Amino acid sequence: MDSTFNPSQAEAYRMNDLASGATLARPRAQAPDPNETDVERVVGALVARARGAQRRFENAGQHTLDTAVAAAAWAIMEPERNRQLADLAVRDTGLGNADDKFRKNYRKTLGLLRDLHGVATTGVIARDEASGIVEIARAVGVVAAITPSTNPAATPANKIINALKCGNAVIVAPSPKGYSSCALLIGFIHAEFARAGLDPDLVQMLPQPIGKAATAALMRLSDLVVATGSQANVRMAYTSGTPAFGVGAGNVASIVTARARPDDAARKIAVSKTFDNATSCSSENSVVIEDAIYARVLDALAAQGGVLLDAAQKAQLQTAMWHDGKLSARCTAKSAATIAREAGLDDIAAREPKFLMVEESGYGAGFPFSGEKLAPVLTVYRARDIDAAIDIVRGIYGYMGAGHSVGVHGADDALAVTLGMQLPVARVIVDQAHCLATGGNFDNGLPFSLSMGCGTWGGNNFSANLGYRQYLNVTRVAYAIAERVPDIDAFLSDYFGRFGR
Repeated sequence: MDSTFNPSQAEAYRMNDLASGATLARPRAQAPDPNETDVERVVGALVARARGAQRRFENAGQHTLDTAVAAAAWAIMEPERNRQLADLAVRDTGLGNADDKFRKNYRKTLGLLRDLHGVATTGVIARDEASGIVEIARAVGVVAAITPSTNPAATPANKIINALKCGNAVIVAPSPKGYSSCALLIGFIHAEFARAGLDPDLVQMLPQPIGKAATAALMRLSDLVVATGSQANVRMAYTSGTPAFGVGAGNVASIVTARARPDDAARKIAVSKTFDNATSCSSENSVVIEDAIYARVLDALAAQGGVLLDAAQKAQLQTAMWHDGKLSARCTAKSAATIAREAGLDDIAAREPKFLMVEESGYGAGFPFSGEKLAPVLTVYRARDIDAAIDIVRGIYGYMGAGHSVGVHGADDALAVTLGMQLPVARVIVDQAHCLATGGNFDNGLPFSLSMGCGTWGGNNFSANLGYRQYLNVTRVAYAIAERVPDIDAFLSDYFGRFGR
């Protein structure tokens, strides 16, 4: 199916405009932007409607909350709508490829449904008779969901579903490029809400034009901000004065040890590197290979469609990918062949590579290939041994990507734990296609998410995969129990024995 608009899409846009109160028109050429008072008024009206709907919704019971979750999930998972969303996302953002977005929209939402199934998120959720504590789940209120252009349907859907599960209303602030996809998604959600008898004001989005003033106003007026995307948006969220969860920068490196199976490691790295043209923050940007297995892994990566560039070709690629230190939009999330042509490497493009590879030895601003590329371009490092490999990854993350995750192929349990102890990462992904594993998969135990907390290493206040627990408050009722005062020696006897009282 092509991405040409059809009547159902147009109706979805119309429904969203009506439901979101989209009263800001596109400014005429040369006209001044709406002043902050007007922006505050428009955003304030959205929040007021959301707050009214949320107050009715939060006390409607678990069954109603779960119905809203199901409605929002089916809105993106239904195959025809999913295809429209995937095609439109690529058409309007120019990022990734539609088939992978189709799979991402479905699998990420299906996984989230699995994680949420049967979970109590309203009323009494736990009772401990021994401690006399009763826990009550409470909604946070109105959630501001800041979402990126790289996943203009999957990420809003994930945040909307999590917010609804906990009895909240949500207002999405999409990226400008992702506006059309988000509007279409919310139109589909409203259609499902109409079938289920749910209030469309529970899920809204900022009207066009999306700008910093409107996004900042939404952050200030909401009860919680969940921000995924540029680090500028994350910093804005953290300084908004509203409680916020934001994510850190990606720049994943994977280590291939001498014990790895080259063909297996190369296959998984290639799958991860090429999925959706590397739009994911979890896609490998670098691979660090132990010297003993280096040549074999390069051959295996070549067998998976990778093409290793020589020094002159690498220089051409660097010129094409970075302009004044910033990634070029002409290369971001494009196919490897498109990027090669952009760099003037027509002979490479003619080979129809699945991904490009460049060898590197340094890291930092002077070595741009050591950073995040958001493209099917893989930087290859050669490490003397595993200790040297760890040092290289530590250096890469000192430049960019601290807190996110690291991949490793061919690690025993001791090495996997060592990486978790020594590197500034919140996740260690063992023998898996990294970008499919980090945000949860059906063959590992991580919760499904498109927003990865990076801990204090990445400037975040959490290090988990963003999930429903970040969207609720918990009230604790404490009852009196029989007093139990322990003897001090139960805790300090070892200290007293060694140092005296």
